[in-house]
Amino acid sequence: MRIIAKRTLRVFWKQHPKAKGPLEAWHQEVARADWGNPSEIKAQFRSASILQNNRVAFNIAGNHYRLVVKINYSYRIVYIRFVGTHAHYDTIDVTTI
Repeated sequence: MRIIAKRTLRVFWKQHPKAKGPLEAWHQEVARADWGNPSEIKAQFRSASILQNNRVAFNIAGNHYRLVVKINYSYRIVYIRFVGTHAHYDTIDVTTI
């Protein structure tokens, strides 16, 4: 998968250093993936939440952080839409972010 944009992750882990390792691991694993549909994501990341509008929420670092992406399955592109603490995640509308 092609991930846009890793810079978003870097900015976040500069503010939250404990997230760096888990976010880098997530990035490496997703970059090697080839998802054609949501069930392939669930097979790889059982704790991922499949949301509306082609969005997926991932638990990062034991659910201390949440990562929301929008996926274009046809083009194999993952767009990072949100990365934040679980508390911050609870305040957003994941279907429109």
